[in-house]
Amino acid sequence: MSSDDNPLFQLFWSFAVISLFAVGGANAAIPEMHRIAVDVHHWMDDKQFADVFAIAQLSPGPNVLIVTLIGYSVAGVAGALVSTVAMCGPTAALAYVISRWLTHPREARWPAIVQAALVPLSIGLMAASALILTQASDTTLPALLITLGSAIVASTTKLNPLWLLLVGACLGFAGILG
Repeated sequence: MSSDDNPLFQLFWSFAVISLFAVGGANAAIPEMHRIAVDVHHWMDDKQFADVFAIAQLSPGPNVLIVTLIGYSVAGVAGALVSTVAMCGPTAALAYVISRWLTHPREARWPAIVQAALVPLSIGLMAASALILTQASDTTLPALLITLGSAIVASTTKLNPLWLLLVGACLGFAGILG
């Protein structure tokens, strides 16, 4: 079996590369995770991806849990471990090197410039994540309308988002969302 056919190698390589571009956290990398898991390797379909994302968000702990769940669905416990290490390892090493470098800046202006540039990049990546998840999970008109309504209410009011989740859960339980 070549390394290209080995699912553990594919998981490791995919998530190691994604981790280096996950500016803003794991949720900012959702579009690329979706592309790799659904479109490239066909490890799961859109609904399964949306379900894995929902489980990761409902579970306590870091958002990177989605990587663990994708790895588990591909190759069991070994896949979960490989995916998690691949997603966390390169980023942790890079963060360590950069933090050590920033403790002795040669030019005081460039860290602020880089940080200012990363803010809109992070927001754009998270918006792309929201779009991918909406496309993957809102397969009916009522579900799409609930998503859009929730986004509007969440962004224009100070209503606790848990109330929106409760309403969505009740509508889903009632069978309205399909």
